[in-house]
Amino acid sequence: MRHLLALASGLLFGLGLIVGGMSDPAKVKGFLDLFGAWDPSLALVMGGAVAVGLIPFACAARRERAWTGEAMELPPPGRIDGRLLLGGLLFGVGWGIAGFCPGPALVALGAFGSGSEAALIFVASMLAGMWFHDRFLARAA
Repeated sequence: MRHLLALASGLLFGLGLIVGGMSDPAKVKGFLDLFGAWDPSLALVMGGAVAVGLIPFACAARRERAWTGEAMELPPPGRIDGRLLLGGLLFGVGWGIAGFCPGPALVALGAFGSGSEAALIFVASMLAGMWFHDRFLARAA
């Protein structure tokens, strides 16, 4: 049951990314181009996603068990420090250069053809960055 819920959630998430245009690097770059041909449509998509997500997160905070029967494990609120700010800055720069963030890159990777080469390079770079963090930076912290 847990795997079926994970599959359904992933498919729904991927479909939402495709319908919202978040898997199209040109649309993402248009959203980030504040001083050029700015396309505000992704702000509506992201705002809608945040608004819809507030309800389940509020409900999850009051639950002890997930639908799968496992213990509910929500991360505690953290503090904002230099590592978080630097990570957010790197994420934003990468998003602006590539036009992808991790979820949409995986969706675009599965869409063979237009843009899948860029998605492959992005995902490979993302995995290399994750490996580097786990291998070197996580130990230093």
